Amino acid sequence: MDNLTDKQKAVLKFIEKYQMKNGRSPTLRELREGFNVSSDNSILKHLKALEAKGFIEKDETARGIALLDSVRDKLTSNIIKIPLLGMIPAGGPVLSEEYVDDWVGFEKGFVEDLGNSFMLRVTGESMIDAGIYEGDLVIASFKAEPRVGDIVVALIDGGNTLKRFVKEGGRAFLRAENSTYSNPDIVPIEELTIQGVVKGLVRTY
Repeated sequence: MDNLTDKQKAVLKFIEKYQMKNGRSPTLRELREGFNVSSDNSILKHLKALEAKGFIEKDETARGIALLDSVRDKLTSNIIKIPLLGMIPAGGPVLSEEYVDDWVGFEKGFVEDLGNSFMLRVTGESMIDAGIYEGDLVIASFKAEPRVGDIVVALIDGGNTLKRFVKEGGRAFLRAENSTYSNPDIVPIEELTIQGVVKGLVRTY
């Protein structure tokens, strides 16, 4: 580190902090915003210097800076990270910058199907009788096969929701679990797609 300028050290520290939080590297735009500069050249100059001095490795993709050794050591210890999605598009869970709000860390073993898991923040009170409250984080697997009675993340007639998966009379539909609802059943008019099966819940106080 002695052969780095103060600005190069600051850029390296920013990259390390970003990678630790997000599990991936910042884009050039995010670096510009982080240092409140308008020119790519000012950032690229420091990245080239860091690369030349062996502190980073990068390719030409948007997030092409490889994980720093210090970050990789920490991320591959006992902590795993699951993406917290702001919403799920119609095609299913998409782990892209557009949809990922954050990455949430857990100890290894807490989540069984890590590679296929995502998280959502619960809104509303439609599942309170199942013990799921507004603000809770649910962990879901988009590879698990939905079974009758599972709580699922679903797309129904164009809208995302979290409900109980039900089949009656050969027809699949969703059911809210709130005893104050006069009609808890949600029957699709055109489309019902299961996007994930809930496997866990996290609540903070």
